[in-house]
Amino acid sequence: ASGTICATGTLGQIIPPSTALIILGDVLSSAYQQAQLNMGIFTPDTVSVADLFVGALIPGLLLVVGYLLYTGLVALFQPSAAPAVADRPAMSPRFLLELLKGLLPPLALIIAVLGSILTGIATPTEAAGIGALGALMLAILYREFDLQRLREVVDSTLQVTSMIFLIFIGAALFSLVFRGFGGEELVHEVFNDLPGGVFSAMLLVMVVIFLLGFILDFIEITFVVVPIVAPVLLTMGVDPIWLGIMIAINLQTSFLTPPFGFALFYLRGVAPANVPTRTIYRGVIPFILIQLALLGLLAIFPELATWLPHEIYG
Repeated sequence: ASGTICATGTLGQIIPPSTALIILGDVLSSAYQQAQLNMGIFTPDTVSVADLFVGALIPGLLLVVGYLLYTGLVALFQPSAAPAVADRPAMSPRFLLELLKGLLPPLALIIAVLGSILTGIATPTEAAGIGALGALMLAILYREFDLQRLREVVDSTLQVTSMIFLIFIGAALFSLVFRGFGGEELVHEVFNDLPGGVFSAMLLVMVVIFLLGFILDFIEITFVVVPIVAPVLLTMGVDPIWLGIMIAINLQTSFLTPPFGFALFYLRGVAPANVPTRTIYRGVIPFILIQLALLGLLAIFPELATWLPHEIYG
């Protein structure tokens, strides 16, 4: 149970509309333009958030299927690990109606936000406005809206936005100084000197990001580390969409890995005292292996992330 909760909780890193992919899209777009300048290419091409959203669909669904297969097999061969609910409600028309009333409005909001981005109707910022308006309408519909709650939401939004912008300003200054002192050329030389070329460079970046995921949030990693390594990798011929999806899944795996995974600490903070920490650690190991298997599949078949965006957007 603890492994399933932790693993599904980290799916937000890869399943659209993912905040991590939105931030990654903005940073990778700048890195892609920097890589073009490094190669002497001047085109209006860029990497959009919609590209990453579409690119994440197939890997995200494969991850969900892997989770479902594992939990299904455990329930089949070890029924005591997934016992049936003793007092489940009868599937009456009234129960189904209540179920749809609770499910359809949030689902419609998700489709509106995600659909407006994927179809190009709205930018991620505009889609956020659509989501905020839809959430406000749902609060009114459920009779949960009041001025005190609205004030709390506005204050929380301001705090998070201010935090992200301060991190962005600091990361931008760091990257500027890093490039000014020739850091990017140094990274490029190190990557080129590695035996194995692009494979070794990509493997080194993935390992570093994985280890940093133990101690840093994805926002700091995206704003500080990605602008340093992404232009060099893109100059070496790495596909930006594939790179973004690999980083997102890598961070998702890092946040799930003992002993420092953020998801483990979150669950430890809310789990009952009779659930020991070692149980949580043991529960996530199969899901970590599933995610590592998906990373391996993406490494061997990058088309899993790049085929759909290229088919849709060219």
